[in-house]
Amino acid sequence: QVQLVESGGGLVQPGGSLRLSCAASGDIFSIYTMGWYRQTPGKQRELVAHITSDGITNYADSVKGRFTISRENAKNTVYLQMNSLKPEDTATYYCNAVSTIYVRGPYWGKGTLVTVSS
Repeated sequence: QVQLVESGGGLVQPGGSLRLSCAASGDIFSIYTMGWYRQTPGKQRELVAHITSDGITNYADSVKGRFTISRENAKNTVYLQMNSLKPEDTATYYCNAVSTIYVRGPYWGKGTLVTVSS
């Protein structure tokens, strides 16, 4: 069982930046593909970005060039650097961990709210 705790959300003006963090515990962090998803009321949760155990990244088209996902295995932490934020980025952001090789997960955090507004 993996526990995931997100932090770093808050209120930011359009064009601003935030960095989200997700701290993991309970298993070997390095074997997991880590992802960030987001959800707004009434909509399905959508993938924002993920990073594999080998460091390969993938991004939703809507955030390419603005968001960067990274991981620090020594700290069991994954980050999401968000730049040039837009009002449509407003959502609750969730951390996700899954290992298809070892058939573990998916595990979810409880989310952190990001609000982009002037």
